[in-house]
Amino acid sequence: MLDEVERWLADRSWSAADRPLDQLLDRKRAAGTTVSVVLPALDEEATVGEIVEVIRRDLMDGLPVPLVDELVVVDSGSTDRTAEVAAKAGARVVHRDEILPRLPAVPGKGEVLWRSLLATTGEIVCFVDADLRDFSSAFVSGIVGPLLTDPQVQFVKAMYDRPLGDAPGQGGRVTELVARPLLNLHWPRLAGFVQPLGGEYAVRRSLLERLPFPVGYGVELGLLVDALHTVGLDAMAQVDVGVRLHKHQSGQALGRMAAAIYRTAQLRLSRGHLVRPVLTQFERGPDGFVPRTHPVDTEERPPMLEIEEYAVRRVA
Repeated sequence: MLDEVERWLADRSWSAADRPLDQLLDRKRAAGTTVSVVLPALDEEATVGEIVEVIRRDLMDGLPVPLVDELVVVDSGSTDRTAEVAAKAGARVVHRDEILPRLPAVPGKGEVLWRSLLATTGEIVCFVDADLRDFSSAFVSGIVGPLLTDPQVQFVKAMYDRPLGDAPGQGGRVTELVARPLLNLHWPRLAGFVQPLGGEYAVRRSLLERLPFPVGYGVELGLLVDALHTVGLDAMAQVDVGVRLHKHQSGQALGRMAAAIYRTAQLRLSRGHLVRPVLTQFERGPDGFVPRTHPVDTEERPPMLEIEEYAVRRVA
């Protein structure tokens, strides 16, 4: 590991317990900083309600000053009761297609996160996946904390244990097999991030609006790499928030995720030679193995500052 990364691990890796809520509320009141929490959601009726309820109970309602000013669930086309459950629990629910309607939406998590910048106003934007179980509000307060207490910090990732069933530490298979090798080989300054693909991170809007967003599974790796090049390692940090429990993807879904992440990395390594952006997987059918070919996410959205509607809102 690079000496710079060892130093960064000592200086920029914290625990959520290092910044008690009372301290964060005092800092927030003094600075007047606003915080938006965004939950991208697709068919998450089983979990999204509890997440919203916990955030409202612990970080919004009944506090002398709320830590979270805005709680938005962006529904990316759910066919279940995700929107209804989220709204009943106390979130503002916005459908992906209602945001920037002149630009047809494409499927993908990154698309939803990118559009959420137009649906929120907070100076700090905190992303939280909507499929988490046994959710703790420390997932939010922990990663927002460094941004409220240290003006030099601009990008904070959550780190946590990821059990796979009853096996501790065995989750995050795409991280260990794809993302971590890519980062160590090509961006070794990012080798200290425990969960580089984690969906829980908080970022200053002033940075997010300057970054391109891969529309699909590559969004976390893309934002991490681009943030490094934009603001440098010392402006980035990570916070231990405990254990992350969520539903796990099938092996084939993980393959598609891995391909999109590799593609995102490849684009950042070279804008010249392009690999073929498709992935063929195999499923056993009645007559043997059947090939299934899937497109790999290749589209990216430009920095939000380049979008006319966003620029108009900033001037207003």
